[in-house]
Amino acid sequence: MGGDPRAEPPIFFAKPADAVVTGGAAMPYPPATANLHHEMELVLAIGVGGAAIAEAQALDHVWGYAAGLDMTRRDLQAEAVRAGRPWDMAKGFDASAPIGDIAPASRIGHPAGGRIFLTVNGNIRQDADLAEMIWSVPAIVAALSRLVTLAPGDLIFSGTPEGVGAVVSGDTLVGEIAGVGRVETRIE
Repeated sequence: MGGDPRAEPPIFFAKPADAVVTGGAAMPYPPATANLHHEMELVLAIGVGGAAIAEAQALDHVWGYAAGLDMTRRDLQAEAVRAGRPWDMAKGFDASAPIGDIAPASRIGHPAGGRIFLTVNGNIRQDADLAEMIWSVPAIVAALSRLVTLAPGDLIFSGTPEGVGAVVSGDTLVGEIAGVGRVETRIE
């Protein structure tokens, strides 16, 4: 899920606070796009902040986990890539990050394997195992903390399995991660 760690480091981007959609609330179809895509992901919730966190201590900084959707304006992303520009408006827009309840690591542990899948209108679109992640949770936390100081409450989306695809108004998305939880939203 992601690029080849031998060839390139993980790619990070930011979403604004108003990107988070919780409680199964609907997500409005965003303006300025005709190609909205879903990306089912494991979400890490930071509980203890820090900078330059060693990979061996990274899990000490993760409070919990959730199932989440990294919604992407794929047409805006492709345009930005072609022009060599940042992906900000393709990734960081209102309601672009629906997430389920955050499960504390003290209760569920730190998942390194387990089924992650997404259905759209009841049809499976993405289906993989967390063990297939290119970068482990500790590697992701350590890499990001070398770029920015992490703070309690930060949410980190970890990358998506194959099978991303377009959604339209009226679609219902339901994703689950074994042992972690579920995310659900309807595109309006």
